[in-house]
Amino acid sequence: MSLESENLVDKDYINNLHIAVKETLEKREIRKWTGYVNKVVGLLLEAKLPGAMVGELCQVITDQGEVKPAEVVGFRGDISLLLLLVDGRGVHQGSKIIQTGRLLEVMVGDPLLGRVVDTFGKPLDNKELNIEELVPRPLDAEPPEAFGRPRIDTVFSTGTRAIDGLLTLGVGQRIGIFAGSGVGKSTLLGMIARYGDADVNVIALVGERGREVQDFIEVSLGEEGLKKSVVIVATSDQPAMLRVKCLFTATTIAEYFRDQGKNVLLMADSVTRLAMSARDVGLSVGEPPTMKGYTPSVFAMLPRILERSGRSKTGAITAIYTVLVEGDDFNEPIADAVRGILDGHIILSRHIAARNHFPSVDVLSSVSRLFPEIASKEHQQAAGFIRNMMATYNNAEDLIAIGAYEKGSDPRIDKAVALKPVIDSFLQQGIFETTNFEETQKLLQEINNQGN
Repeated sequence: MSLESENLVDKDYINNLHIAVKETLEKREIRKWTGYVNKVVGLLLEAKLPGAMVGELCQVITDQGEVKPAEVVGFRGDISLLLLLVDGRGVHQGSKIIQTGRLLEVMVGDPLLGRVVDTFGKPLDNKELNIEELVPRPLDAEPPEAFGRPRIDTVFSTGTRAIDGLLTLGVGQRIGIFAGSGVGKSTLLGMIARYGDADVNVIALVGERGREVQDFIEVSLGEEGLKKSVVIVATSDQPAMLRVKCLFTATTIAEYFRDQGKNVLLMADSVTRLAMSARDVGLSVGEPPTMKGYTPSVFAMLPRILERSGRSKTGAITAIYTVLVEGDDFNEPIADAVRGILDGHIILSRHIAARNHFPSVDVLSSVSRLFPEIASKEHQQAAGFIRNMMATYNNAEDLIAIGAYEKGSDPRIDKAVALKPVIDSFLQQGIFETTNFEETQKLLQEINNQGN
C-alpha cells in the first residue's frame, strides 16, 4: 500500500513547497566568500577563495580601512593568485579579501568626451564627471564575428599627405606605427587625432612617462583635438596590471561609441609597453619565459585585444597602434607578432628623421594592405610612380653622393633626381599643417604628370 493512497503525502503541498523554496533562493542575496591574504610577493597575493574565477574583481581591505582592488589571475592548487591593480601599501598577511562576483568594468558614455581619465575611468583633469549619464561595461568583450564584419570600402583621411597619398587607410582598418624612440610617433599620432576624419578619438597612453602626458595633451593633441577625444592614461610608475588594463579600457570606450553608429579612431601608444606589462604579470604568476622573456600569455593577449577594433554592423573603429621597437630592430618578437595581426604597418625611420624630414615615414618599407581595394586606379598609378622614383633614387644615392653618376647615363635616375625635391616637399608636413584627401590626390597627380 502506497503512501499516496493513504493521503499521507499531498502532492499540491509538495509542489507549492518547491516553488516557495525556489523563490526564496532566487530573492536571497548570494553570500560572498571572504578570504584572507596568505602570502604577499610584490603585488601578487595568495589566498584561499573558494569559487573564485579568473578575471574576478576582489576587494582587499587594509587595517586603515582602505579598499584596494585586485584581480584573480590564476590558481596554484587550491590557492587563488591575485594581482593588485594599485599599490600594495598597507596590505599584509591576514588582510581581508572580499569577492565581488563581478568582472572588472568601466563606466562609459558621452560625458567622457574631452576628458582625461585613468584605467578605472576616473577623471584626472580635476573636473567633475556626470556619472548619472554613464553606464557600466565589462573590460573583456568578444570581437565582432568574422562573418559579421562588413568589408572596408571607405577611405579614412588622416590629413597627413604621406599616409593619405601613399599608404591610404580605410574606415575600420587596423594599422601599426613602428619606430624607435624619439622619431616622432607621438607627434604623428597628435596630427592624425587633430585632423583625422573621425567623429570620436579614443587615445590610450600605456606606460607613458608622466612628463610626456601633459605634453601630448597640450601640444601634440591640442585643444582642438581634445574636444572630440577621450584620453586614458596609465603612466610607467603604475602597477603592471593597471598598464595592461589601460588599452582594454580604451577599447571598451571605443566600442561604446562604435555601437552608437559613430566613426571612432582608437589610438594606443604603445603596444610594446602593454606587452612588457603583460610579461611582468605572467612572470609574477609563474609562467615560463619564451622569446626575449615574454610569456605565452602575452602572445595570446595581443590578437584578443587587437581584433576587437575594426568595422562592425553598427559602426567602425579605425585603430592605430604604435610599436616601440627595441634597438630599431623591426623584427623583434612583439613587432613581428603585431605586424602579423594588423592590416598594415607604417615605419618611421631614424635615418629620415636625422635629415629633419618629418613625419619621418619610410614609405618604401611601409604598406597598407587595403590600399589596392580602396584607392582609385588613378590614385594607385600615381602612388606607384612616386614609389618607383623613390626606389630608383635610393638605389643610386651612393653613386650620386660621391659624384660617380654622370647625368644622362640613365633616364630613370635623371628623372628621379629631378623629382626628388618635389617628392620630399610632398612628404614633409608641419605639425599644425593639414591637407584634405582630395587635395592630396591632386598633388599626387601633379607629380605624376610632371614625371611623365
